Amino acid sequence: MRRMVPVLAILAAVAPALAQAPESPYAGQQHRMIKSLSAEDMRDLTEGRGMGLAKAAELNGYPGMIHVLELAEPLQLTPDQRAATEALFHRMQAEARRLGAAILQAESELEQRFQHRHIDLASLQAATAAIAILQGKLRAVHLAAHLEQAALLTPAQVAEYGRRRGYHSTPAGVQHGGHRRH
Repeated sequence: MRRMVPVLAILAAVAPALAQAPESPYAGQQHRMIKSLSAEDMRDLTEGRGMGLAKAAELNGYPGMIHVLELAEPLQLTPDQRAATEALFHRMQAEARRLGAAILQAESELEQRFQHRHIDLASLQAATAAIAILQGKLRAVHLAAHLEQAALLTPAQVAEYGRRRGYHSTPAGVQHGGHRRH
């Protein structure tokens, strides 16, 4: 019985804490400017970063510009390839920043509608559809840039890129300039 007294005392002390509702994984996020976006998400959209939007290209043998430039020496980029890659990156990033700003604006407007309770099903559907279109355009910009980048490289450079990035092989069917034969 003596052993049970300390156990009961401990249980009595922790019972109120155990009875409380578990904290939501969203706790603290209610203070964000746009609740659905983290500070990192907002930075990525503002700066035109990839955010994993081009994984379908990257992981299937279509290199990304930044990584091509980082690997310029081992890939033995020619001066023309380097210049074309840099130009492609700047064009892609400018368009990604423009679309990122539009997404942030649309998300902010959706946020305001919820905050001010000026939302109904029709306005919700219109706002989310508009955001989805912008997100799709942003992803297409990133993916299209990978297509263009692959066309700037030789098959040997694409294969070396894959090895250097840890992919070890280029998918079957990749031909000259990264294009697939159909």
